[in-house]
Amino acid sequence: MAGDALLDNTLIFSGTAHKGLAKDIAAYLGLELSPTHIRKFSNDNFYIQLGVSVRSKQVFIVQPISPPCSDNLLELLLMMDTARGAGARSIHAIIPYYSYARSDKKDAARISIAGRLVADLMVTSGANHVITMTLHSPQVHGFFSIPTDHLTAHSVFVKHFKQQDLSNAVVLAPDIGHAKRAVNLARALHLPAAAGEKMRLGDDSVAVSSIMGDVRGKRVILLDDEIATGGTIIETIRVLRKEGVSRVTVVGTHGLFTGNAVAALNAIEEIDEIIISNTVPLRKDSCPERLTVLPVGHIFGEVVRRNVRGESVGALFEYWDGSTSA
Repeated sequence: MAGDALLDNTLIFSGTAHKGLAKDIAAYLGLELSPTHIRKFSNDNFYIQLGVSVRSKQVFIVQPISPPCSDNLLELLLMMDTARGAGARSIHAIIPYYSYARSDKKDAARISIAGRLVADLMVTSGANHVITMTLHSPQVHGFFSIPTDHLTAHSVFVKHFKQQDLSNAVVLAPDIGHAKRAVNLARALHLPAAAGEKMRLGDDSVAVSSIMGDVRGKRVILLDDEIATGGTIIETIRVLRKEGVSRVTVVGTHGLFTGNAVAALNAIEEIDEIIISNTVPLRKDSCPERLTVLPVGHIFGEVVRRNVRGESVGALFEYWDGSTSA
């Protein structure tokens, strides 16, 4: 993408959460990652300084809200506030993983719908635009009162699977809420789709009562938005065993692998591969076996390019059906 004059007034910054992905995005655009100075005072407060002038520039700040979520969120808010105070022409928050999307409804008394609260904080801090990927539920997109590009890693998953023999495969959503994603992947791969009946019991425990669709004896591609504790995967595979399933490929856009997830997933013989994108940084000690990480920096980079050039980004949307432009 080097040589695009329209990018001359575009700057890419990164918080500390995922500089590797930020560098990939900048490299796709033929840009250097702009410097940022971030440290903490003795009282644990952040000191943040953008290393170059942003006056009259289009500023893109890359920061997934991944663990440690509170620190990474505050970094992002302070960086956007800094850019606004320094005269940036526009401020774009690139949030590959928006963890607070899981707080999308009031399902207990006296709790906050934190997904909406954090979206409001983005606007208060100066964001004019948000770019994110695979939110936990589609309604979270509507929490943002500014333009929001809700992207998908669909294309990299399709490319990966088209290199494999899928003659006896079926795509399975762990619950009805994710059925549309599963159907979209199944259609792209010319496969049947199925869905589980799941009920969440707690942060790290779920119950899957049955499977809707024919999975008996098939290779199952189990598709979810994120893999955290692995509870959904473990419980779904327990039910799949009863259906004679002996080969499961696990797919999740965001790979957190928290708690005992690595050991638990490594112990499941039926898993032949775990496929994630690189929206979240991984530590070497938190990677399960049989893991494949697919890069998505080019997707975010292309969306930045199209926004700068005033082109449609609809084809990259999570729930885009191809009938309209955006």
